Amino acid sequence: MRRRSIEMALAAAGAAFLVTVPWSIPALIDNFWVSVITEILIWSLFAASVNLLFGYVGLLSFGQALYFGFGMYGVALGIDRLGLSFWPAFGLGIAAAMTMALVSGIFAVRLSWHYFAIITVVFSLIFYFLAVSMKPLTGGDDGINFTLPPVFRFDGKAIGLTDPTFQYFFVLAVVSLCFFLMYRLINSPLGKGFLAIRDNNLRASLIGLNVYALRLIAFVMAGCLAGVSGALFAFFGRYASATYMFYQVSGEAVVWTIVGGAGTMFGPLVGTALFIVIREIVSSHWEHHSLIVGLLAILSVIFAPRGIVGLWNSWMIRLTGRETVKKAPSRLTLRAEP
Repeated sequence: MRRRSIEMALAAAGAAFLVTVPWSIPALIDNFWVSVITEILIWSLFAASVNLLFGYVGLLSFGQALYFGFGMYGVALGIDRLGLSFWPAFGLGIAAAMTMALVSGIFAVRLSWHYFAIITVVFSLIFYFLAVSMKPLTGGDDGINFTLPPVFRFDGKAIGLTDPTFQYFFVLAVVSLCFFLMYRLINSPLGKGFLAIRDNNLRASLIGLNVYALRLIAFVMAGCLAGVSGALFAFFGRYASATYMFYQVSGEAVVWTIVGGAGTMFGPLVGTALFIVIREIVSSHWEHHSLIVGLLAILSVIFAPRGIVGLWNSWMIRLTGRETVKKAPSRLTLRAEP
C-alpha cells in the first residue's frame, strides 16, 4: 500500500474519532475524558505555536506562555471588567496576544540560538511578575473568574459553551481551522521563506529574503496561535490566572513539540495527547506522575530524536519508499555518463 493511502486512512480514522467523541467516549469510558480531549486540543494548539517557531523557523522560544496568558486575560478582563460579549472578548484576547508578540518580537527576533531563548524567558518572567503583583486587576495566582456569555442567539435562544457537546465542537472547529491555516501557511511562499531561514539564514539573506521581517512575522503568527489557545482555555475553565504565564508552561509545550515531532504538522498534537493522557491515567494512582512523564520524554529523545511523527515518517519511507531509493542511483549513473 502506498504511503499516501496509509496516511489518508489514518487521517480519516482520526477525523471520525474526533467527530464522534461526545458520544463514543462516554459510552466506552467516562464523560470525564471528553473534557480531557477538549483540553488536549487546546494545548496542542499552544504547542503548535512553539512548533511554528522552532520547527519551521529555527527559533526556540520559552516565552509562549506570555501570549497564552494575554489571550486568557484578554477574554477574562473583557467579559468581567468591560462587559463584552463572547466574540468581542475572544477578539480582544487574540489581539492582546498578537500585540504583545509584536512588541516583544521587535527585540527578540534580532537574536538567535540561546540568546533568543533567554530573551523570551525574560519577557515571560517580567510580565508574569507584573501579573502577580497587580492582583487588584489580574487576580494574581488566584486568577479571575467570570460567567460565560452565550456564543450565539437564535430567536431568543442562547447557545453557549455551558453545553459540553457544543463546547467540544466549538473547540474542535477553532483548533482545526488554526491547523488548516498553519498547513496553508507552511506550504505557501511565505512558509518556504520560513524554511529557508531555518536551514540557513545567511544564504536566505543572500538570495534577497529579509530575515528579520520574516522572523518577526512568524513570531507574531506564533503569538496569535498561543493567544487563540489561551482564549479557548479561558472559556474552557471560566477563569484566567497569572500561573499560566510562567515560563514552565512554555517548557512543557517545548517538550510536547519535541517528543511529538518538531517541524511536522501534527507532532504537537501527538506529543500533547501522549503526555496529557499519561498524566491523567498515572496521577489517579500515583502522585509523582511527573517522574513517569519525564522518563517518557527522555526515552523519546533517545530512541526517537525526530519525535514520534518523525519516527513514523522514517518507517513509512522504509516500508513504501524502497523502490524510489533503488531507482535513484540509476538516474544519477545515466547523467554521469559522457
